[in-house]
Amino acid sequence: MIARIWRGAVRAADADAYVAYIEETGLREYRDTPGNRGAWLLRRMAGDRCEIVTLSHWDSLDSIRAFAGDDVERAVYYPEDERFLIEHDDVVTHWEIFE
Repeated sequence: MIARIWRGAVRAADADAYVAYIEETGLREYRDTPGNRGAWLLRRMAGDRCEIVTLSHWDSLDSIRAFAGDDVERAVYYPEDERFLIEHDDVVTHWEIFE
């Protein structure tokens, strides 16, 4: 199994709206992709900003490719992300999961 991790940040005032937006877009799309084993959004308030991490678990790189396209290292963004994000990683990291 593989964990896919992305990081970004929004203004603290936008944190709740961004979480709701990602639940409707990214997390839903993750979960609807065959081979996805779960998807979560983590947030941490830090003064006037909110740090965001998305964490998803996948059966294989082929499953991730079905979600992200051929370049599995590239982050996937949605139309309103630019309105919210004040920082974002364009590259995601993948980690093997051992149980």
